[in-house]
Amino acid sequence: MKASAIANANIALVKYWGKRNKELMLPQTGSVSMTTEGLQAHTTVEFSPDYTEDILIVNDREYRKGEEEYDDYVGLFLKVVRDMAGNDMKCKIVSRNNFPTAAGLASSAAGFAALATAVNEALGMGLDERQLSILARRGSGSATRSIHAGFVEWKRGEAEDGSDSYAEQLFQPGHWPELRMVIAVTSKKDKKIKSRAGMSQSVATSPYYSIWANDIVPKHIETIKKALAEKDFRTLGETAELNAIAMHTVAMATVPPIMYWNAGTIEIMHAVMDWRDEGLQCYFTIDGGPQVKVMCLEKDAEEIANRLKQFENIEDVMTTRPGQGASVTDEHLF
Repeated sequence: MKASAIANANIALVKYWGKRNKELMLPQTGSVSMTTEGLQAHTTVEFSPDYTEDILIVNDREYRKGEEEYDDYVGLFLKVVRDMAGNDMKCKIVSRNNFPTAAGLASSAAGFAALATAVNEALGMGLDERQLSILARRGSGSATRSIHAGFVEWKRGEAEDGSDSYAEQLFQPGHWPELRMVIAVTSKKDKKIKSRAGMSQSVATSPYYSIWANDIVPKHIETIKKALAEKDFRTLGETAELNAIAMHTVAMATVPPIMYWNAGTIEIMHAVMDWRDEGLQCYFTIDGGPQVKVMCLEKDAEEIANRLKQFENIEDVMTTRPGQGASVTDEHLF
């Protein structure tokens, strides 16, 4: 009862920020994302009567019961899995990311999409893509999108049990192969406020939250979907950039304020706008963290990456394209 899986992170074009049900991880709004090629989580899980307790090792660090990273994330997820599968056996999980973890690069999305896929295989649960997306959601909301390749929409849903809140593919990666995101890593440190806690605070206290949820996001989803269908880069970039700014405005107006940006973040935002004025086609988006993702087309990706590497506040620069969804692999980590 052992299986391994890999899954890529996804970058939201229309952000997910806020839950209406914390236990079921149901979002206040829908969202749209691009699954990224190369920002990968690799996870192996084994269920065995030989284990007397669950073992969790992420990037060579072991987490145990009583630690937040275990109790509030993997522990709760495994309870859902055991209830679904009717299997109480303990397990060992080993997971590695090839990109910074808990730093605003959707590491939890990749991690839980990989874990859900591996668990489904190891326990022979026989989940289809929709069911797998729902299971991944129970670990991390954005993981529901990393199950799928290419361009993905997470539907808000209306059912109280969450049965209609899942992600589905809008377009395959090959629909727009020229699209790129050049990622400027301004800090590899864990962010001080995790997205889960930040969302909860924003829903409860930000005066702009209702505008975000009821007005901004629904309009942006429709605009982004149309831009993707027509491969309209300008509209895609403008809308995604506005959506990111709106999300961070909601966060900044939260009590107490949530400020994910650092000096490098702000410097790059201004640079991207200046480059655009010079005629270079590029737009930025930022998730719950300080990292800036610069959207561009293939023809400009190398130029933008080279420019970003000149900034003193940048720790790393990575270029990604539309990528594949979660999949089982024969390569085990133990």
